[in-house]
Amino acid sequence: MERVEAELFTDGGNDAVVRLPGRRFPGVLMQGDSLHILHGDLGEVVEACERGDLAEVQDSAGLLLARLDAVLTRYANALQEDEIPRPY
Repeated sequence: MERVEAELFTDGGNDAVVRLPGRRFPGVLMQGDSLHILHGDLGEVVEACERGDLAEVQDSAGLLLARLDAVLTRYANALQEDEIPRPY
């Protein structure tokens, strides 16, 4: 294990925006349980696709997209506060 100092742009939370040494842009540090939940959400989309249940696909994919939108919005807001251009 290597210990490094990182810049923290948001509160810790489940999806902290941090910049590691040597990186131009910050990234999102997601807690393992939050990552597991996203994985499960995507699994529901895949299972619904396999069943051909398009209504369930749409619902599950919509929820997954909303969660990712929230993380992306938090990231964009953190960069904007510190006048860092988005890498995309």
